[in-house]
Amino acid sequence: MSIHDFYFNTNKATWNEKVKIHSKSDMYQLEAFKKGKLSLMSYELKALGNVKDKSLLHLQCHFGQDTLSWSRLGATCVGIDISDAGIALAKSLNEELKLNAQFVCCNVLDTSKYVEKEFNIVFTSYGVIGWLPDLRPWGQMIAERLKKGGTFYMVEFHPIVWMFDYLEETPVMKYGYMQDEVIYEEYEGTYANTNSKMISKEYGWNHGLSEVINALTEAGLHIDYLNEYDESPYNVLPDLVKNESDMFTTKDKLYPLIFEIQATKV
Repeated sequence: MSIHDFYFNTNKATWNEKVKIHSKSDMYQLEAFKKGKLSLMSYELKALGNVKDKSLLHLQCHFGQDTLSWSRLGATCVGIDISDAGIALAKSLNEELKLNAQFVCCNVLDTSKYVEKEFNIVFTSYGVIGWLPDLRPWGQMIAERLKKGGTFYMVEFHPIVWMFDYLEETPVMKYGYMQDEVIYEEYEGTYANTNSKMISKEYGWNHGLSEVINALTEAGLHIDYLNEYDESPYNVLPDLVKNESDMFTTKDKLYPLIFEIQATKV
């Protein structure tokens, strides 16, 4: 087993436990979702617009709520995730809600080994690239799975956010904006339920915006836009303040919290 396999397996075990916690959490609102509430946020909906009759590949889909939301909006969807428990719940929800999404359990970097189809859209969002040691194979895989002229869209927490250690009472800037060394964290609870007694053991990597852009362009994608925002749709960092748009910001707004990229396969 390689050291990266060890990291991935540790993360997979943690995410399998997180599925049990998250599916019952207020943050994921699973019962409301089952009754028709979409889990997608304004950025995603605005960026991709009308997805009816389009094929969509959702990378790192957790337990499939966003995948199934796109399915509700008319897309033909495939969701990928490393967590067995996440994919099992996603398949169960798909059947319960009588939707037509498909789900595959695999490491996102191995997607092309399990999915041969090309898609109109490849989509990924919030807390995804930090689990990957190198973005070049990620970018190459995205290009492989997109049809010519197809759209890649991601919205993600900003690299500056990951420079802080949030396990301290007051967050401390501890990690490099671009850091090759793996980051290990072990803590009680999860972002969706900080009162949970589960122990999260996680290995991750920090990637600057230049690495994201270069991974996509080197794979043959054209960047349509890169936007940065000083707000987040999720209240997952300490001491955020809700604004008039029901988004969350830092009190001083000194740095962005999320970014979005849209790219086209040329």
